Amino acid sequence: MEPLSREQVQHIATLCRIALSAEELERYRSQLTHILEQMEALQRVDTEGVEPTSHSVELASVMRPDEPGPGLPQEQALSNAPRREDDFFRVRAVLEE
Repeated sequence: MEPLSREQVQHIATLCRIALSAEELERYRSQLTHILEQMEALQRVDTEGVEPTSHSVELASVMRPDEPGPGLPQEQALSNAPRREDDFFRVRAVLEE
């Protein structure tokens, strides 16, 4: 693959809205060219018959199943309420005009 030109890297930087010094421009030119070479190498890999995957290993959830269970008794649920009114939580009104 032919290395990226300084103008191409400057165009990419402009699209990304970043300013690059001359030193950064040269460093990114080298790095971006290397990345594109790696992508070219991946494109040459024969993937015929390989099923697409989103993960290379089986995923397992570490969370317990979400199963319904008994709720808290009303008095216990309201015991730490900063404000309550009878058997309800009291909250400030949220009104939009």
